[in-house]
Amino acid sequence: MDKPPGLVGTERSFPVPQTGPAAMLASNKRPRLDNIRPPIPNGPGMHARPLVALLDGRDCAVEMPILKDVATVAFCDAQSTSEIHEKVLNEAVGALMWHTITLTKDDLEKFKALKVIVRIGSGIDNVDVKAAGELGIAVCNVPGYGVEEVADTTMCLILNLYRRTYWLANMVREGKKFTGPEQVREAAQGCARIREDTLGIVGLGRIGSAVALRAKAFGFNVTFYDPYLSDGIEKSLGLARVYTLQDLLYRSDCVSLHCSLNEHNNHLINDFTIKQMRPGAFLVNTARGALVDENALAAALKEGRIRAAALDVHENEPYNPFQGPLKDAPNLICTPHAAYYSDASSNELREMAANEIRLDPRPQATSVQASLHPHTCPPLYPQVEEPRPRLDPLVRPVLENPPHHNTNFLHQFNYQPSAVTTSQESFHHES
Repeated sequence: MDKPPGLVGTERSFPVPQTGPAAMLASNKRPRLDNIRPPIPNGPGMHARPLVALLDGRDCAVEMPILKDVATVAFCDAQSTSEIHEKVLNEAVGALMWHTITLTKDDLEKFKALKVIVRIGSGIDNVDVKAAGELGIAVCNVPGYGVEEVADTTMCLILNLYRRTYWLANMVREGKKFTGPEQVREAAQGCARIREDTLGIVGLGRIGSAVALRAKAFGFNVTFYDPYLSDGIEKSLGLARVYTLQDLLYRSDCVSLHCSLNEHNNHLINDFTIKQMRPGAFLVNTARGALVDENALAAALKEGRIRAAALDVHENEPYNPFQGPLKDAPNLICTPHAAYYSDASSNELREMAANEIRLDPRPQATSVQASLHPHTCPPLYPQVEEPRPRLDPLVRPVLENPPHHNTNFLHQFNYQPSAVTTSQESFHHES
């Protein structure tokens, strides 16, 4: 039975009059959420109190203590705006959201009082940022959280692909007997040595850099492709650098994706680019699901062009292993978009998001429109000139006449100017 729209839960905390030192301390606080719009009558006695809604969740245990002194907090537990209570659509000034709900322009227009959206995570591909800017809605994200967790998970997946630990453990669990070296050899067929293999990283931002440093410790030769990083970063980290995606795919024994998703790099890994990879290479994606064409990946796994793959993110989430193109694909590890998670990182993420929504929605460190669409919010966001990478003569003609497949070298990624740390992943992770 479909769940009727409803305001699932609210909590209100009325302020206690303050005198003496407490009043002086309160007067020195930074501008807060209740200053960003005229008072909203809600509650007994028409008490002025802004409404903040958690759109796609019901657990506010971390956010409530941070917000309850400045706002009424509601959770909607919605998967679409059709499930959001009319009171939230009419009165919510701030919105918190995970990655399980999408806000298009039509969805954003349903909100009558919304001033700020905070994405609980780094990726903002489920919000129409340009439309939000045109409607005067600030969109913020939380870059920099969970870097260690995603990097550790990426290395865990890479090690599983190389050493086949996941499959060997399943064999033992299923009761397979290993009575001699012949049985071990048969079961472990495909295990590979790491030392001197080349790990190719697409996007050397926070997470990409953390993966690179970890991979070097295991003996990988690390190569990266990131057209917007300044020359010299490869020397400071002891990495090799290439200036085309094709070159990276050709050189790499294992490819790991650490870039954001935008309209230019959907299906970055497709049938065309898979054919440019080394035969029998590994593929890891802990960034965004739609970076990989799952139909092309399934075919490559079945044909052996890709030896094995590990995906923490998928084109359609939540991932269903019994449906879709990957359901019969061999040598595949899938996890439920959990690379970012640890108890510590989750609490840190939610605290940062809640604190961000308390602030007046002027250009904060995590406002995304300033860098993505500066022309949409001229009163709020400074104009930042986007530096262009140095192009060699062989690349420039390709940029002017991009091929049919998504192999364009620069426009595969959405550059974030370093002056605004939207997600200085250059291509931020998501999660």
